[in-house]
Amino acid sequence: MRLIIRDMNKIYKIIPLSLKEANTYVANYHRHHGKVQGYKFAVGAIDRNNELHGVAIAGRPVARFLDDGRTLEVTRLCTDGTINLCSFLYSACARIAKEMGYKKIITYILETEPGTSLRAAGWICTGKAGGQSWNNKCRKRNDNEYTFINKLRWEKELN
Repeated sequence: MRLIIRDMNKIYKIIPLSLKEANTYVANYHRHHGKVQGYKFAVGAIDRNNELHGVAIAGRPVARFLDDGRTLEVTRLCTDGTINLCSFLYSACARIAKEMGYKKIITYILETEPGTSLRAAGWICTGKAGGQSWNNKCRKRNDNEYTFINKLRWEKELN
């Protein structure tokens, strides 16, 4: 499978990444999230000079009731602002998940974000989710200012 995007004389392509490589990019560029603990796969978008312009990390759904073995979640997506790269990475994740045998792919964005890239990649908003802490006395979590903002869940059926 070859995934390429052309944008104003630049060509970007998808490459596989290790979790460490993807997490390093997220730690340096993501606006409100840090690294993830586990994953099924990570991909990056590079230009002709092999410069990394964005990453996506996909893994098991964080919410246990959605972890049915046939659903995958994009847990992080981060770019340097290159135009159309977010939708390119979301589409790549959906194609890879489909090839791996998954039936659905999901992700969450802040309620304050427009979801333009997801809509362009053919995903559908299924409504509000989250907006509360996962912290409890058995398992401490590090909440930040974005923890309590409502999220929107987006999904794509992989037929």
